[in-house]
Amino acid sequence: MSNVVTRFAPSPTGLLHAGNYRTAVFAYLFAKHSGGSFILRIEDTDIARSKPEFEANIIEALAWLDLKTDTQYRQSERRTRHRELLMKLIAADAAYVSKETPKNKGDREEVIRFRNPKGIVSFTDVIHGKITMDVSDLGDFVIARSIDEPVFHFAVVVDDADENITHVIRGEDHISNTPRQILIQRALGFISPVYAHLPLILGSDRTKLSKRKGAKAITEYRDLGVLPEAMLNYLAFLGWNPGDESEYLDRDALIDSFDLTRVHKGAAIFDEVKLLSVNQHWMRKLPDTDFIMHVNAQYTSAIDVARLKKSIPLLKERAHTFNEAREMVSGELSCLFIEPVLDMSLLLAKEPNDHPGTTKAALEGLISPIKSLSENVSSETIKDVLMPFADAAEAKKKGGRGATLWPLRYSLSGKERSPDPFTLISILGPEEAITRIKKAIGMLENK
Repeated sequence: MSNVVTRFAPSPTGLLHAGNYRTAVFAYLFAKHSGGSFILRIEDTDIARSKPEFEANIIEALAWLDLKTDTQYRQSERRTRHRELLMKLIAADAAYVSKETPKNKGDREEVIRFRNPKGIVSFTDVIHGKITMDVSDLGDFVIARSIDEPVFHFAVVVDDADENITHVIRGEDHISNTPRQILIQRALGFISPVYAHLPLILGSDRTKLSKRKGAKAITEYRDLGVLPEAMLNYLAFLGWNPGDESEYLDRDALIDSFDLTRVHKGAAIFDEVKLLSVNQHWMRKLPDTDFIMHVNAQYTSAIDVARLKKSIPLLKERAHTFNEAREMVSGELSCLFIEPVLDMSLLLAKEPNDHPGTTKAALEGLISPIKSLSENVSSETIKDVLMPFADAAEAKKKGGRGATLWPLRYSLSGKERSPDPFTLISILGPEEAITRIKKAIGMLENK
């Protein structure tokens, strides 16, 4: 038991969600914290429902999370071993072939049942403490549909023993399965592993997280632009904490801090808003070159790349995923890369009826101060230079600040929703800003 070995044993019968992978994360972190091994066992004995694409997705998701396995294999590859030990139990009269009266069409007429010794079974769970159950009511339970088709309870006992699994870390919905498995372990002469049954993950409706109720496959979050380090960080904190006020830990820090005794007994809530907040934190920590790589914007000109780099503080401030960042670049920030097409009615939207010509005069008055700005001036400096012009309009009651700032912003962006004009000028540069303002003035002169 000194060499810790844990396993993640998913069934490839569907796409797995974050609750499933939280189990993998805990098993991985515990193994690595202890200097042990982490095994992936694909439990594919349900032939009808197991699909290659689901298995591929499991391996893909673990690779994305960078949960490296020391060994991985399919349970179906071990049928010979399962058969061998089923026959051993039958020979020892610890199990027997049972003639069944089918209850439903297609049910088996013969199954293999375990001869239940009955009585009390106790085990100590790392998270829940001592658990005691009377197994008498279980009767002689089924351990195989045929000599070549073991059911879950039997196959996992054999595989865990042969793999030298020291700690079985799984959801608390398996607690009721554990006494059956301990009985089988005793009959086969195996040592029971240490059990740690994790509290369930609940959705926002406080029911068990499930695909049937809309839980996303974890690879969907990857495709939305969630970083693997963010997902790992978030999953590790679902029902566990490091014992201090830390909220953001990278892989090495998680491995160093992880302790099964700090797993909570109560259920954890999967909160997508919180996940995206954690993701934003890790997005902001990326170097600009890595951030641009994740945005993956298809811009090739030097001007476009330079403007995208200048846009990164804005993207880091507002985007919670790289999908959102990409949508901003192609949406409200597209004006940074494509010259806007203006609508006269929107350009004049803030012009007061009793002061015609205010918009044109405001734009003309802004050209000189913008021309005085240096090429790499900050948005704060631009604001300090231009706000007095907006304040003057406010003082003269000629439509207020909006009569100056709105046409400026709209001239630069061509959009009703965009960053403020000071930010736009800082990214576009004074020269491009003046070019766009003059085009807006030209529209007003020709109306």
